[in-house]
Amino acid sequence: MKYAIEPHGFSIVADVLDPAEQQGLLASLGPVDGAGRRGLLASPAVAALAKSARLLDLVRPHLPGEPLPVRVIYFDKSPATNWLVPWHQDLTLAMRARTEAPGFGAWSTKNGVPHVQPPIELLERMLTIRLHLDDTDQANGALRVLPGSHRFGRLSPERIRVLRVEQPEFLCAVPVGGVQLMRPLLLHASSRSTSGRHRRVLHLEYAGFTLPPGLHWHEVVDLAGC
Repeated sequence: MKYAIEPHGFSIVADVLDPAEQQGLLASLGPVDGAGRRGLLASPAVAALAKSARLLDLVRPHLPGEPLPVRVIYFDKSPATNWLVPWHQDLTLAMRARTEAPGFGAWSTKNGVPHVQPPIELLERMLTIRLHLDDTDQANGALRVLPGSHRFGRLSPERIRVLRVEQPEFLCAVPVGGVQLMRPLLLHASSRSTSGRHRRVLHLEYAGFTLPPGLHWHEVVDLAGC
C-alpha cells in the first residue's frame, strides 16, 4: 500500500539525496553530543538544503502557503546514545520569546527556548521532512506511526490509548537518502535501537502560514532569491 499525506498523514520518498550528497551532509553536520542537536537553520549548509527547490517542491503541494523552514533538529540514535519515544504528537512551536496571543498557550521552555502550543488549525498547515542519513528499520529504531491519526486533532492520553488498540501501526523503514513527510499531528513513536548501526535523521519543519503580530520563530531562514 502506498501511503499519502492527506488520508494517512505521511508518505515516504526514496532517493532524495544521492550517496555523495548524504556523505557531504554528514561531514557538514559533524558528530553529535547526546541524542541530537537543535537550532540547525543557523548552519549555512542546512539552511541551503532546507530552502532548496528539491525539498520545497516536496512540501509545497501539501501546504496552503509558501513553505517556510522554521526548525531543524539532527537526531543520532546509536549504540552510545539510545532512547525510546512513546506515542505522541508534535504540538509545540519554538519561539524567539514568550508573547501572549489568542489561541496560543501551554508555554514551556526546552533547552532555554520558549515553546508554545498554537491553535490546531495552524499545526494542520505544517509539514515535517525527516531526511534519513542511514537505512532505518525496526532494529535501529525506525519511526512507527498510526496512519490517519492526524485527522483527529489534539489527542488526550485516553484517546491515544484507544487508537493504539483500534488501529495497526506502520513501521517507517526508510532507505538512506530517502525522506519521510509527515504531519505534526500524526501519532508517532520509536523504540530503542537493538542494532550496532546509527540512525541519523535530519528533521526539518515547514510552516505554511504567518505568525500573529508579536510572535517570532526561534529559527527562520530567508527564502529570498530561492
